[in-house]
Amino acid sequence: MPEKIYYCENEDPALWVVNYEEEKIPPYTLPDLLVCRDGKRISSSRDWREKRRPEILSFFEDVMYGELPGLPDEAEYETVSRKENDLNGLAVRREIRIHFRMKNGKSHFADALLFLPAKAEGKVPVFIGLTFKGNQVCSPDPSIRLTGLRGDAGGTDIKTAESLRGTHARRFPLKEILSRGYAILFASCHDFFPDRSDGWEESIYSLFYDKNELEKIQWERSGLSAWAWGISRLADLAQSIPEIDGTRLVCYGHSRLGKASLWAGANDERFSLVCVNDSGCGGAALSRRLYGETLFSMCRKYNMGYWFRRDFWEKSLHVEKLEMDQHGLIALVAPRAVAVHSATEDRWADPYGEYLSAYHAGSVYRLFGKTPLESPVQPPPGQPAGTDISYLLREGKHDILLEDFQQYMDAADRIFSSITQKRSEK
Repeated sequence: MPEKIYYCENEDPALWVVNYEEEKIPPYTLPDLLVCRDGKRISSSRDWREKRRPEILSFFEDVMYGELPGLPDEAEYETVSRKENDLNGLAVRREIRIHFRMKNGKSHFADALLFLPAKAEGKVPVFIGLTFKGNQVCSPDPSIRLTGLRGDAGGTDIKTAESLRGTHARRFPLKEILSRGYAILFASCHDFFPDRSDGWEESIYSLFYDKNELEKIQWERSGLSAWAWGISRLADLAQSIPEIDGTRLVCYGHSRLGKASLWAGANDERFSLVCVNDSGCGGAALSRRLYGETLFSMCRKYNMGYWFRRDFWEKSLHVEKLEMDQHGLIALVAPRAVAVHSATEDRWADPYGEYLSAYHAGSVYRLFGKTPLESPVQPPPGQPAGTDISYLLREGKHDILLEDFQQYMDAADRIFSSITQKRSEK
């Protein structure tokens, strides 16, 4: 049976196979970011903000991800533990439970973990993100509370949660981050939306909708929007912490949480830098390339359709008909900085498609006098490129590692030193 790349209505997911050959990518034309729906071409940052940006944002809300949830009537921050000399005196560690409450009595909570540099002088910038599983994956330290128990695949029991302790420590180079003067704040993605198709009743959406409404809202909401919402609520928390400079916020994410971090950064302009790692299709990679992971495979083959609006599933069959592609999502971050990272062995995430998406977002960054990526040719592994839009192809597999964080911190250093200089000149 021949390999399938294009799909027709009623296509059988069993017939789909992964394409890893550039020669089999169908010809495509990317939507022009500077041409409005009425055909008018914009030429200024003002026109972008007032006319074109709202159009592109509405596409991602109305077609792909749905709107983010609303705000709770009340958010209370409860410090449940504090350790003053963590990591051999390098860090102050706090565990903070966020209580979300509504006037009708409904409530929901999320457990955040914060590491602050112990010897910082003045307020510090912070990296904000979500973690797979629970917060305990960041370190083998037995004193870190078990979280993420809403879990995936039907939930996570205590024994399983305990077995996960420290298993993702490589993704949290805490000593290096803190030594560079950055704080890091994160929570389990499951606290906002358990990563499974039946997670709606345990998600943040249960705060706003009754049980009988949750099935209906699946057509206009998504797991990715719940995770993006969670990242923004962590930003709220960060801005309430005296040791953190609430004007120097960075969001980051890996894999499906990289998709969420990009969507969060597009919606929340408090983030001066948006870091996106191995996010693949539905994140930074161009959907029209039909290489590796595709919208079709997520929605129809692997039952990840709850990441998107339910009415998007049919549209995933014909990506060539979509009004917008993912370069538009990156452009929504402008004029703030965005850093897109890929890995050489992560073909599923389409590294070249991630690079091209970042490159083609450059037309919008130029409107703001920002510096886009210069060439459509992907840089070789280990050679970071760009400033306002930056890119790194890291050697290795699908992961987020110290090398990624080093480049993210380099980008943040550039941005925040520039902001500090401008403040001092006033």
